[in-house]
Amino acid sequence: MNARLEPEIMPVSINALLIINPNSRSGAEADITEGLQLLESAGFVLIKVDSKSAEDTARLIDQHSKEVEMVIMGGGDGSINSAAAAVYRNNLALAILPLGTANDLARSLGLPTDLLDVFKIIAANKRRKIDLGRVDGHLFFNAANIGLGTRVTRELTPEIKKYWGVFSYLRAAFAAFKSNRRFRATITVDGIQHCVKSIQLAIGNGRFYGGGNIIDEAATIDDGLLKLYSLPPQSMWELILTAPRLRAGKQRELERIFTAVGQRIEVNTVPSREVYADGEPVSRTPAVFEIIPQALNVVYLAPAGPTDAA
Repeated sequence: MNARLEPEIMPVSINALLIINPNSRSGAEADITEGLQLLESAGFVLIKVDSKSAEDTARLIDQHSKEVEMVIMGGGDGSINSAAAAVYRNNLALAILPLGTANDLARSLGLPTDLLDVFKIIAANKRRKIDLGRVDGHLFFNAANIGLGTRVTRELTPEIKKYWGVFSYLRAAFAAFKSNRRFRATITVDGIQHCVKSIQLAIGNGRFYGGGNIIDEAATIDDGLLKLYSLPPQSMWELILTAPRLRAGKQRELERIFTAVGQRIEVNTVPSREVYADGEPVSRTPAVFEIIPQALNVVYLAPAGPTDAA
């Protein structure tokens, strides 16, 4: 096995709240017994609970916040997003078990796909601070969408995810494009105003969103910046031609695509549009997007060498 996936595990004493969403794509099937035994042998004292809703997750974290120092959240990006506000307000550390279809936050954190390897990383307990995005008071890890991206999310039914797996985003994108409509947007980035015609606006905090798309090739989840791009109205054929560079985060290489980077972004559209963040409907335009730098301590795969943090 790659040595990078064999982090040094030192005995610790950590009280942690383990929350699993049994409705996530892999959550009901994943055999986590070996991983839990690994954590307990490393000194983790686990309070194990299930959550079936965002409200349930927040309530459980608030309820146990005085007993634990870490929340271990198992589920997809939507489930993990539901923990963000409660973890943040209670000043707890966060570790994730990626059990969803896309697992974009796990990608941004550099976590492996093998669940047991993730347990080993949690047991090693190396942490870093990451940023959070916020739109109209709602926190998000990965990205917020207006336009085409919201329609893609609506097309991602549980049935589509089950039968199409990692290809479900591609199928949903084609279906969404047929019913998507253009809109006009006024975008104010750190006080500077821009006007665009668009079919899709994406505003990212992390690096990955939408099943492995990159919001900006230079983006990281701890750089203290929001990254925005706007797709102009175009045909399906034009979108197919640009898709590889969009997926690779090379939007700035495409002349017709508007891009911006900032800490506060205001978006007003005509007509008003829904705003989705990490796959969930959270607001409508006009909307204000902000960055909260170094907001959360998360467990991650520590690099080898002198840059390791204790």
